[in-house]
Amino acid sequence: MTEPAFVAVDWGTSSFRLWLVDHAGQVLTERRSDEGMMAAAKAGFAAVLQSHLAAIEAPNHLPILVCGMAGARTGWVEAGYVDTPAPLAALLKQAARVPGEARDIRILPGIAQRDTKAPDVMRGEETQLLGALGLDAMGEALVCMPGTHSKWVRVKDGTVEHFSTFMTGELFSVVSRETILSLAVAGADDSEDVASFKAAVKAGYEAPAFAANLLFGARSRQLLFGGTPAAARETLSGTLIGVELAAGLSGALPEAGITLIASGRLAMLYRLAFDALSVAVNPIDADEAVRRGLSMAAAAIWTK
Repeated sequence: MTEPAFVAVDWGTSSFRLWLVDHAGQVLTERRSDEGMMAAAKAGFAAVLQSHLAAIEAPNHLPILVCGMAGARTGWVEAGYVDTPAPLAALLKQAARVPGEARDIRILPGIAQRDTKAPDVMRGEETQLLGALGLDAMGEALVCMPGTHSKWVRVKDGTVEHFSTFMTGELFSVVSRETILSLAVAGADDSEDVASFKAAVKAGYEAPAFAANLLFGARSRQLLFGGTPAAARETLSGTLIGVELAAGLSGALPEAGITLIASGRLAMLYRLAFDALSVAVNPIDADEAVRRGLSMAAAAIWTK
């Protein structure tokens, strides 16, 4: 039977994911819950982690490597940041050890962009970058990482040179639930309206300054010409993603196109969005990227 080598944890704001990993980087056991940073801060990070370790009967000697919001200022132990330009290899050197624990538990740092004109931070995505691109990546990459707060990252020869955060997912949630546009999407089923989505992506991309006007169009079009709630929802989503892409694609594109790190529905939506703009993408599963990044980091930290 394969022996476990370490425990990998991706601790987000609202989600918790844990993997028991062997020496070859293969997942032996997985745990997922909604015990993210917000919940763990109340219940206790150590208690939440221990409950999952006990559930999988993880041996007491196994080291644990954590990425994500557990290392935030309001998390378990602040892991700090590596400043841009940030070599991905520097993440390994600045992993913070959790004090007072019998196990060797370390939390990877985030990346900070200390530019007064474009200040930005990421925490968790840096591990996905490590897993997707590797420690010794050469050449240039433009990486799109969709999410509640989407990241666009420029990487050159394994160093994060610049990145930007877009509140696309959060804006969609607020606009579709807390504004007049909630009436347009009320009762939307799970059906997909690809045509409406792609048309909205193009409109948002071509005229991002009209974003607020384009969003209201989802309601007025429905009132004047009809249309399903699903079509209105896809219009809102496509408009916001199109506006994001207008900024993300504003610079020079690498010859290899865009590296898209995403999973599930977001991966599907962003592939459709890039297809609407005839932009080539290299898709990488986000879950696989974070697991691979944690495995690379763990091997570098604990392999003598």
